Amino acid sequence: MSKLTDVPKRILIGRALRSDRLGETLLPKRIALPVFASDPLSSVAYAPGEVLLVLSIAGVSAYHFSPWIAVAVVVLMFTVVASYRQNVHAYPSGGGDYEVANTNLGPRAGLTVASALLVDYVLTVAVSIASGVENLGSAVPFVVEHKVFCAVAVIVLLTLMNLRGVKESGKLFAIPTYVFVAGVFIMIVWGAFRAIVLGDTMKAPTADFHIKAEHQGLAGFALVFLLLRAFSSGCAALTGVEAISNGVPAFRKPKSKNAANTLALMGLLAVTMFCGIIALAMTTKVRMAENPAADLIHNGAAVGSGFVQDPVISQVAEAVFGNGSFLFIVLAAATALVLFLAANTAYNGFPLLGSILAQDRYLPRQLHTRGDRLAFSNGIVLLAGAAMLLVVIYGSDSTRLIQLYIVGVFVSFTLSQTGMVRHWNRHLAAEKDQAKRRHMIRSRAINAFGAFFTGLVLVVVLVTKFTHGAWVALLGMCIFYVTMSAIRKHYDRVAEEIAAPEDEVPSDDTVRPSRVHSVVLISKIHRPTLRALAYAKLLRSDTLEALSVNVDPVETKALREEWERRSIDVPLKVLDSPYREITRPVIEYVKGLRRESPRDAVSVIIPEYVVGHWYEHLLHNQSALRLKGRLLFTPGVMVTSVPYQLESSEAAKKRARRRQEWNAPGAVRRGPAEHRTKEPTGKG
Repeated sequence: MSKLTDVPKRILIGRALRSDRLGETLLPKRIALPVFASDPLSSVAYAPGEVLLVLSIAGVSAYHFSPWIAVAVVVLMFTVVASYRQNVHAYPSGGGDYEVANTNLGPRAGLTVASALLVDYVLTVAVSIASGVENLGSAVPFVVEHKVFCAVAVIVLLTLMNLRGVKESGKLFAIPTYVFVAGVFIMIVWGAFRAIVLGDTMKAPTADFHIKAEHQGLAGFALVFLLLRAFSSGCAALTGVEAISNGVPAFRKPKSKNAANTLALMGLLAVTMFCGIIALAMTTKVRMAENPAADLIHNGAAVGSGFVQDPVISQVAEAVFGNGSFLFIVLAAATALVLFLAANTAYNGFPLLGSILAQDRYLPRQLHTRGDRLAFSNGIVLLAGAAMLLVVIYGSDSTRLIQLYIVGVFVSFTLSQTGMVRHWNRHLAAEKDQAKRRHMIRSRAINAFGAFFTGLVLVVVLVTKFTHGAWVALLGMCIFYVTMSAIRKHYDRVAEEIAAPEDEVPSDDTVRPSRVHSVVLISKIHRPTLRALAYAKLLRSDTLEALSVNVDPVETKALREEWERRSIDVPLKVLDSPYREITRPVIEYVKGLRRESPRDAVSVIIPEYVVGHWYEHLLHNQSALRLKGRLLFTPGVMVTSVPYQLESSEAAKKRARRRQEWNAPGAVRRGPAEHRTKEPTGKG
């Protein structure tokens, strides 16, 4: 079976890689940028639209606030990027926000950050895929009609790509990411050239529409609250910034320097694209509404439920390039594709963070190990499963999913920067070199401003988004926190319980049992029984007896007669079972032996069949499995299985030997071509 399953596995994810080839999977900056920064770069496809959607509540007149909101997002982006550049230099091991908070603020803060990041990574996949499906659905009706199915299919595809390894998936993601970035910059430059130099009037498809304001004439606190809510929606452009600090180990050397440079480039590209799209949206008079069917008015009437509201970036591209033009089609395709690939940020961050948490015993140990392709396969599969669940529950609706977004990331931002301030305080207390102190003071100032600003934004996000779905993200964080705390307590309890004693005081684990009482379980006399008895005699136990359970008087009588006829020199004990049970009488008998002589060890020997087909397991050894399962919980009892190979198992062995002569694709490991021995061709 292992060989048969190996074939599709190798086809899907490729051949296994040796551990010493881990260095070959490290990323150069040109690949690291699309791998770790695809989320913040692609967020410009929906973040400007989220700002306009919120402002539309007050009508078109509120749109003139969007440039100021964009400026606030830019300031926040540069603050966060500058702060995280300090992180990657101070903590290059890949723990990121979790390691910073855990080291400087304590385990509870570290666990809070980890919970927030895990939730945000899952939401990154769900939101990016849902948004990508909706963008693609505007051109392909089938996708709109089967949004959930298409979203799940894309998640499965991304999962397989990431299981092939970080470097290989990065190469696949690099081209569409760079095409998207180039397309947006061409659109911004060409749009600016047309507007400023040529003086063209560019109009979005919705430029002639009017917006029915839900609340007209907002002022005072209501207007401030609306602007803060629009700002918090625009902060979606910052999601994924922390992924680079978590992924420093995946960079080539010098790791910290390359990660910091990638982080700076990502921030510069993201804010330029975000501001450019906002500016073009204002120039081309894009109109957006939270409820377009009723709130968008065209020719004096609502557009109705049949109207499809295209994203801001699509409307701007149509105004700048022209509907159906080559550049418009290229940018539309690249936008849909890069939104799918934006989930790759989470596919790299979640498994790596999960591995670190597993190493710290907050998550199951299986998440710590690398798979065949040197990726953290278990973490990748867990992330995919959680994202699929969210997509199904929320019907792959990005508008509903995005309300859950960015809460977790600002929790991690705030605690991480607070931890960095304490980190610099600790180092300043011991540092005497004035040049290094000046550098530390400057870094502390950057992190202190980052902690203040992101903390302020966190309050804004919680206040403005709580009733719109942020409470679900907080609930998810609480579930992760409680679960990881329980896992850590379990591992700590087990470690304490099984720890070898430091002193030489004798204990039940080290004192030799006074005697060994062996019990061979018997159902009838056959070859497996005789082999088990022969093995039991070889052990030279202090007491040896055969044990059978009377569930059928006729069979029990025949067993006794056969036992006496063969003159087997092992006493046979038969337990009565009026309710025809086998497991309970044996367990009670073994427990009775332990009660009578607590210092004795009881060895239970069970003869078992070895079969060659999976379906034969259903027909044999079921009583033995139940007995072994129950005996595991009985202190002082050792269970030994004595296997007896049936003919079908021998046939299975021959089949396995034949399969070994055939190699699955990718199963053969070969060295470089120049080192291989050249086989003779048979030519003279």
